[in-house]
Amino acid sequence: MKPEIHPKYGEIQITCLACSTKFTVGSTRAGEMKTEVCSNCHPFFTGKQILLDTAGQVERFQKRLGRSR
Repeated sequence: MKPEIHPKYGEIQITCLACSTKFTVGSTRAGEMKTEVCSNCHPFFTGKQILLDTAGQVERFQKRLGRSR
């Protein structure tokens, strides 16, 4: 590798604004980084995700697609 052309890689601290969790990751970015939602509080990862009833939406779309052809 050529010297002095690559960004410096180091550790930064990430802070979640939703749950105030702090963790350290490797990054080429300097300083501290803030995120709105992390894996500790995101509904998809916590299992508290509310699934909307999408039944019938695909069928309605296919009906509309069939009518336009």
